[in-house]
Amino acid sequence: MSATNTNPRVPTGLAAATWGPGRLDLFWVDDDRALWHQASIDGVWAEAESLGGRLASAPTAVAWAVGEMEVFAVMDDGELWDRYWDGTAWHPWESLGGELDPRATPSAASSGPDRLDVFGRGVDGAIWHRWWDGARWVPWQREQVSTR
Repeated sequence: MSATNTNPRVPTGLAAATWGPGRLDLFWVDDDRALWHQASIDGVWAEAESLGGRLASAPTAVAWAVGEMEVFAVMDDGELWDRYWDGTAWHPWESLGGELDPRATPSAASSGPDRLDVFGRGVDGAIWHRWWDGARWVPWQREQVSTR
């Protein structure tokens, strides 16, 4: 499916984020495994746009400030990849590394401006965590959480 096709066929792996009142951003994977995005502003949906990529996992999305959001997914290489919106434009896909299970959807959250946390299940079955501290991505850390 090309980036100009505005009718993705079978949306799967839905994720949503909002950065404020009246704004909703929806993300999904089409049957060609590309990431798609569509925004609703005050209840009016804009045209869907392809953000490309070839996702192995469903996406996860998070907003960390008005006009700023990020979407994450595991690609075929088992690494976590992200794209972010800076209030004006989408930045290209960027690898955040890792050795993640491509069948497991990552999870992301923001506890304030310029703080992002992303979690993924590693190929070793452990939960791995990486975060943006406002200046850089902190290296992956294995978390000691109970999965029972």
